[in-house]
Amino acid sequence: MNPPKTARSFYAAIDEERYDDLADLLAVEFVHQRPDRTFEGREPFVEFMRDDRPQTDTIHELDGIYVVENEDDPGRGDEVAVRGRLLDADDRLFGFVDVHTVENGSIARVRTYTD
Repeated sequence: MNPPKTARSFYAAIDEERYDDLADLLAVEFVHQRPDRTFEGREPFVEFMRDDRPQTDTIHELDGIYVVENEDDPGRGDEVAVRGRLLDADDRLFGFVDVHTVENGSIARVRTYTD
């Protein structure tokens, strides 16, 4: 799977509550850095998404995907920046930019920036 498709699949798996698919997209040593916390490891992140996130009736509306290929440093992986909005049934919750690092077809890291 190419990096932009991998990133799109990440949001679809969360929005559609397909947590086994989400786990399959993530590297075992996955790290997600967000403004409010950091998740280290695939399992803690998937558990949070499945069991502990405060709102599950949300949708990620993606506005743009931007790819930076690291041809000079292939060990670093490709980066995919995704700009979008998190929506609930009533309104926009917040805007975000997530920078995904994709290594060997899996998402190794996500760094989230919010407005």
